[in-house]
Amino acid sequence: MSRRGRAVATVLLATAVALGAAGAPGAAAAPRDTGWGRLATAALPDPTGPYPIGTTSLKLTDPDREFPLKPGKPRELMISFWYPTARPATGGDRVPFMAPAAAAHFGSAGSVGQTDYGFEPDRTDWAGVRTHARTDAPALPGGKRPVVLYSAGFGDPRTWGTALVEDLASRGYVVVTVDHTWDASEVEFPDGRLAASVFPELLADPGLDLGATLRTALQTRVDDTRFVLDQLAGLRCDRRLPAGLADSLDLDRIGMVGHSAGGSTALQTMHDDPRIAAGINMDGQLHFPGPDGRTGVHLTSVAQDGLNRPFLLMGTQNDDSGSYHQQPGWDALWQHSNGWHADVTLTGSRHASYTDAESLFPKLARQGAISPEKVTDDIGDVRPERAELATRSYVAAFFDRWLRGRDDHLLDGPSARFPEMVYER
Repeated sequence: MSRRGRAVATVLLATAVALGAAGAPGAAAAPRDTGWGRLATAALPDPTGPYPIGTTSLKLTDPDREFPLKPGKPRELMISFWYPTARPATGGDRVPFMAPAAAAHFGSAGSVGQTDYGFEPDRTDWAGVRTHARTDAPALPGGKRPVVLYSAGFGDPRTWGTALVEDLASRGYVVVTVDHTWDASEVEFPDGRLAASVFPELLADPGLDLGATLRTALQTRVDDTRFVLDQLAGLRCDRRLPAGLADSLDLDRIGMVGHSAGGSTALQTMHDDPRIAAGINMDGQLHFPGPDGRTGVHLTSVAQDGLNRPFLLMGTQNDDSGSYHQQPGWDALWQHSNGWHADVTLTGSRHASYTDAESLFPKLARQGAISPEKVTDDIGDVRPERAELATRSYVAAFFDRWLRGRDDHLLDGPSARFPEMVYER
């Protein structure tokens, strides 16, 4: 994806430029030797909840849809479940952060991940980063659990929010992460096929109608999410799921959180589908540009109509983010909504501060895999451990309040626990 394409898309939909360390480090696989020497490695922060975590992945196919920007085949998606289990993962039981082929592509020169975040190509052992989850573990008994969907940013894989997703699962939620095929940097399917993002090629076209392209991408993401919701209702007969997982899904308590275009997707899906009871938008814009990608402000329908259910806006100190007052889409949503809503901005943050870049990049920079300047561009100068704790705490407090009826009062106003969070209501 070109620098011009990234800059235009980010300014007008919080997508591509920024799409583009603390906590006890978990064990990671030993980095392998390459022509560069030993590959850099890093670890995700430990989850904070009381439950060990299981995970499993499924391929879903919607025979009635294609991807409009790459037509010709039925729509295929990969999703993952993250959920409480009984026995913690240890050593080799810990699921890799990325599947092997996806990891190799994500870290390679010219991939969406590499160009957008600016890490050195082929210098990081992305497959060696380990999660804290055990694959296909039986779900922990104890009744139905609220379900939270997670959608990553434009061009990001579904794994690029694993630290937050794992934390929610450790607190008792079932989290479903969604890969938006041909949008995500790459999607690896069970048969070994790899579907790489079409956007580098599309954004290189000088005649591209960027506004129309971004509207299509967002609508596709919303359609993907609603299809996943439809599929969740029929999973009781799916033998691919680990024991007890389907029965643990409480489909009367569904929330959604996303970053960047995933945040836009969360609130737009909430607008379009009443099954989403509460949503969080982490730095995703709610307006589109005109055809040239630079002029015009065209609001999404959720911004025009507002929401009658709870939502939280989480901004950063990027030039195009911050308070809802500074963003036309967020401001319109605020004015038109009658459901509970609040806005927080993380001081010292940048667009990628709500992603796994916050925990991984500082460690990779110390090994020369990304420059200190790019780390600052991507995640700002907020202390990583404070960004991680604040993100997890506000997301959990929101879903605890609106999906579980548990209120720790963090969302009542400014908090002495998090002075770096600027609160507006």
